[in-house]
Order: sequence, then structure tokens, then C-alpha cells
Amino acid sequence: MNSIIETLLTIAALLLGSAVGYSFGAMQNAARIQNKKISDIGKLKSNWKILPGSFGRISLLLIILALIQLSIPMLFKGSIQWIVSLGILLGYGWSFVRKLKQRTVYKN
Repeated sequence: MNSIIETLLTIAALLLGSAVGYSFGAMQNAARIQNKKISDIGKLKSNWKILPGSFGRISLLLIILALIQLSIPMLFKGSIQWIVSLGILLGYGWSFVRKLKQRTVYKN
């Protein structure tokens, strides 16, 4: 019985981490597209103006992770917390790979 609960927690941690990572990657990609549009029309005078938005997105990611940790503490005990981190990496990596695939499709 204990191994079933451990397996379910592992799956939940991986899925939740992947969702958070993918969402963060999607936000980063949307911001990149918006900044490119601003740059293309000439309203972006300095690349330093991009940084405050980046800080806000990272802060939002950390707040979301803190809320998840407070609301579902069982996912952040023992080795399960590393599964959440792995899920974040996989989710963010997936959004990055999708962006690269879209770029190669549009270039061909």
C-alpha cells in the first residue's frame, strides 16, 4: 500500500512540476515575442528595459512554487521534491523544444 502512495505522489509531483515549467516557458516565449514586436517597431530603446519584466516572471514562478509547497507539502518532502524539480525542467525544456521546432519549420 505504501508503494502505491509513493508512486502516485511521484506521478503527481512530475505532472505538477511539468505544468509549472511549461507554463513558465510559455510566459517567457510570449514575453520574447512581445519584446521582438516592440523592438521591430522601434519602441525598444534599450535592451535593459526587458529586464524588469523578466524579474516579474521569475518572481511569479517562485510565488507559484511557494503556494504549491504550502498547499501540497507532501510533494516537497524527501526525494519527491527532486521529482518536482525534474518536472519543472522537463516542462520548461518541452516549451523550449517546441519553440525550436517552430523556428525550423518556418525557416524551411
